[in-house]
Amino acid sequence: MWLKPEEILLKNAFKLWVTEKDNEYFVLQRRRGYGEGGGGLTGLLVGTLDTVLDSTSKVAPYRILHHTPDSQVYWSIACVFLGSGVTKEEIDQHWDWLQQNIMRTLSVFDSTEDITSFVQGKIRGLIAEEGKTSLVLEDDPEKFREALLRFEKWFELPAQEKLVTYYSCSYWKGKVPCQGWLYLSTNFLCFYSYLLGSEVKLIISWDEIWRLEKTSNVILTESIHVLAHGEDHYFSMLLHLSETFVIMEQLANYSIKRLFDKEAFQGEPALSDPLQITKRGLEAHAKSEQFRAFFRLPKEENLLEVHESFLWVPFSHFNTLGKICLSENYLCFASQDGSQCHIIIPMREVINVEKPDSSSRALTVCVRGKRALRFSEVRDYQRLANTIRSRCGISASPQHSASSEAIRGECQSLINHFEDNPEDVTLMVGQKDTSKAVSTEALMTVFHPQDVENLDPKMLKEKMKEQSWNIHFSEYGRGTSMFFTKKTRDLIVRGVPESLRGELWMLFSGAVNDMATHPGCYTELVEQSLGTSTLATDEIERDLHRSLPEHPAFQSDTGISALRRVLTAYAYRNPKIGYCQAMNILTSVLLLYAKEEEAFWLLVAVCERMLPDYFNRRIIVSGALVDQAVFEDLIRENLPQLVDHMTDLSFFSSVSLSWFLTLFISVLPIESAVNVVDCFFYDGIKAILQLGLAVLDYNMEALIACNDDAEAVTILNRFFDSVTNKDSPLPPTVQQASVGNNDKASHVSVDISELIREAYEKYGHFRSEEVESSRKRNKLHVIQTLEDTTKQNVIRVVSQDVRFTSSQLDELYNLFKRQHFLSCYWTMKSPALLHHDPSLAYLEQYQLGFQQFSELFSLLEPWAFCASKSTLSLWVFRLIDENQDGLVNFKEFCYALDTLYGVSFTNKLKFLFKLHLPPGISHKRFDSHANVSELFVFSSDPLPPVTPTGRGKVDLQAYLKQWQNEILKKEETIKDLPRINQAQFIQFSKTLYNIFHGDPEEESLYRAVAHVTSLLLRMEEVGRRLQEPSSPPAEATQPASTAASVEPSSTQEASGNPKTSDASGSHSSQEGAAEQPDPDWSFSFEQVLASLLNEPAIVGFFERHVHIQTKLGQARVAQLKLKANK
Repeated sequence: MWLKPEEILLKNAFKLWVTEKDNEYFVLQRRRGYGEGGGGLTGLLVGTLDTVLDSTSKVAPYRILHHTPDSQVYWSIACVFLGSGVTKEEIDQHWDWLQQNIMRTLSVFDSTEDITSFVQGKIRGLIAEEGKTSLVLEDDPEKFREALLRFEKWFELPAQEKLVTYYSCSYWKGKVPCQGWLYLSTNFLCFYSYLLGSEVKLIISWDEIWRLEKTSNVILTESIHVLAHGEDHYFSMLLHLSETFVIMEQLANYSIKRLFDKEAFQGEPALSDPLQITKRGLEAHAKSEQFRAFFRLPKEENLLEVHESFLWVPFSHFNTLGKICLSENYLCFASQDGSQCHIIIPMREVINVEKPDSSSRALTVCVRGKRALRFSEVRDYQRLANTIRSRCGISASPQHSASSEAIRGECQSLINHFEDNPEDVTLMVGQKDTSKAVSTEALMTVFHPQDVENLDPKMLKEKMKEQSWNIHFSEYGRGTSMFFTKKTRDLIVRGVPESLRGELWMLFSGAVNDMATHPGCYTELVEQSLGTSTLATDEIERDLHRSLPEHPAFQSDTGISALRRVLTAYAYRNPKIGYCQAMNILTSVLLLYAKEEEAFWLLVAVCERMLPDYFNRRIIVSGALVDQAVFEDLIRENLPQLVDHMTDLSFFSSVSLSWFLTLFISVLPIESAVNVVDCFFYDGIKAILQLGLAVLDYNMEALIACNDDAEAVTILNRFFDSVTNKDSPLPPTVQQASVGNNDKASHVSVDISELIREAYEKYGHFRSEEVESSRKRNKLHVIQTLEDTTKQNVIRVVSQDVRFTSSQLDELYNLFKRQHFLSCYWTMKSPALLHHDPSLAYLEQYQLGFQQFSELFSLLEPWAFCASKSTLSLWVFRLIDENQDGLVNFKEFCYALDTLYGVSFTNKLKFLFKLHLPPGISHKRFDSHANVSELFVFSSDPLPPVTPTGRGKVDLQAYLKQWQNEILKKEETIKDLPRINQAQFIQFSKTLYNIFHGDPEEESLYRAVAHVTSLLLRMEEVGRRLQEPSSPPAEATQPASTAASVEPSSTQEASGNPKTSDASGSHSSQEGAAEQPDPDWSFSFEQVLASLLNEPAIVGFFERHVHIQTKLGQARVAQLKLKANK
């Protein structure tokens, strides 16, 4: 056990200790009288002394001391008590951990004091780590409460932020590690350290992380690497590094799915509320994800129980050790390494659980088809048996709960009835005659029925394959409860018979379970989606005749109609995906070998489980890019010669995109591509990655010798055209229909079975779990790369219209985007999430509503002491929201800041002048004491409600019109501005007072405004007298009375009392409104500009240069604190 470091002055007092191991900084000692030899007479005396002492005074027989070469002081840091149920192995483990994790680190310190301080801090952290429970931190409320208080004190995050867990670790800042605490919360990764007077504080939001991985190097044996904002962060010396990494990985993935993909986690209560995320919930989610991926189960299934047991394997005649995994509707078993065998048993197939055998702790599960599975050595076998029984009772449908004899009798009576009364078939309750609408046969059986009398070599080999599979079925079972073994994979590699392809695809993909648990669902979807018109249906119609166009099945209405129904039904079922390119090619192949309903559920399995995020609303499919990044990693590991020749592997990403999107269907002849699909449904994306490596390996020499990318593409295209399937029983017409180039005479043909076999032999060593881990690691980088591309495109467009530098626009964009996400961190149903749509144009992907805009604008506006900021923010928001949709994009935001930070007095004044004209200010008179939120309600031109964007019909004419207006837009001149009326002018004057508030020259600025206001009003009065010489005196003096109403306000503003000025200004405005002034009374912008130009104080204030870089730095720090204060 680790000990709190205590000082020991004498290393070997009275020769009571024997040194067993030592190095420059640590010593492992054994107490004399223990261990080998006993230590002679001295050891006997020491042992006797330790024995006669009471238990509170006993000394540990082993200990570890820390020291430095130039010091005589030693520190005890670890010991072990043999009587406590542990052995010497524990102290050896401590010693090994120090050797691997601490020794290399200590070499970077310059002074012995720093070394000792670091070791002491690390040991104290390990003690605190061991003090936590292994399950979840909330199990020890007191310690977690203390950690939560430190977390809130140190990082000052909003009160809603949920701390998930914390760990003691070292953070590497430069070459020197800082011992401290790592805090993991729902939205942030935080670290805090205070050592030798130096404080280190780090806050990184999960959505800003580019890379998260476990690494090792010369100094750090193992650490966690985090890349964010272009900076590398390393966390090492974690007591439970793997556990920490899994939690970090889960939190980062959770953030990406919630904020970028807008997933709501409706079926997962543990993740549905970001304010209730726990360590236990994340760990359970990670295990459930792994469980579903391995057994190909629906996303609704969650891992509930795991039991270690032996399963009697009848085909091998022995018990294999493995784990029973139980979910809501499935009982699964996998051997210890997962490769020997595994089996999936739907609860609906279980008909009985025999009485457990207490002697061997065994239970037998009976399934349909007269099969039984015997599990033995199950620790909690009785409870497991009861759980399975209860699950079967819950999940079984009504007909399953009855006896098989009763079911058989009812079915026979129904058959007899309908044979005698065929007209009653259409009168069954809830049934509709849809048999004509949905095809019940695979297209291959319709357009290429097998000739049983044909005995050519290919057909004979096809029959031999069928016989091999029938033998396999007899030994390993058939259907949903079949054993999956190495022999199954061998048969897949050799090729699946045409007649069994659809059945096996359904079984291996798990689609058979989807279809069984959703009876009649496809027929309903076809009926509901029939006749609908959306963007998806338009795209489907456009691509229907591009799907295997030369195959006979898709030259007729039968194949085209089936393809239309499947794609339309899926787009209707899952509007989040809808329809994406390449789905038509994949579905057309599925329809060749599976019935229409089966093809639909196969498409569901591919799009939603086997190829996650391949088909989504992003412009570039992120899922395929993730797998291409995994592919690049595998190329580096397995094909170093190719990497040495082609240092830029992005070429392979562009070439291989179609490989992943269409599972090689678009590049291989159809008779060869289906063999690849066979492997894909059994091994998932791993099969595609293996085959990709084999293709590059086969063409290695030619690729190395090529001079450019075009030549490399030609080499690969020729190779794919030369791939054949010598065992395919398809007729030449079908084979030629799917080959783009028939000229194969000049190329050596390659058999697809041999290519697949070579792929498995050479590159089948990596496991599916490793692929999933690599997927998670690369997904962060791919998502952030797409986001960075969006940012660069936006900056490129905006930079043409503003004066900010590229680096300043980069920082502004980061603040703008972060402000959007800050509104989404603590709720699942934030309206701001509806504003983010990656399918829109770059400028429209991130937009801010008024509340978000107001908070960010208050941090960046150049007048630091401006009063009534919320009011000014509202007017600015209304002015720059050109399309009046209640949202502001980044370009509009930058336009406002660019004007306010510019050096042109005229432009700034024009901007302020326009703020007091509609739509900036309401048509109604503005009350300065009104709540800003009320302006949206009581204004005569309120902001329109924001409607969520979706993949409905796109109004192309509206887009073209908007584009045309932007092109024809003329630059606005000061003569184009309308005149400002009395109420607007008074409010304009008050705005100037508010802007000047707090400025060092506040008093002179107030006097200047008062002088200009009086001057303008007197000018207006003189002008009216000259124009209307015969008007009555009362009417002629009306502007003077207005001037009087402004003058007191101006005088009081100049006194420096903002509260009084606000009240007076408001009062004066109300008096002016009560007098109902002449609506023709107004000023032009030229008049206001000319008057203000005569006041050097005002001109100097607006032309004063304000450094936006300083504001950006302050905003980065204050943005999160502002949210916390609110």
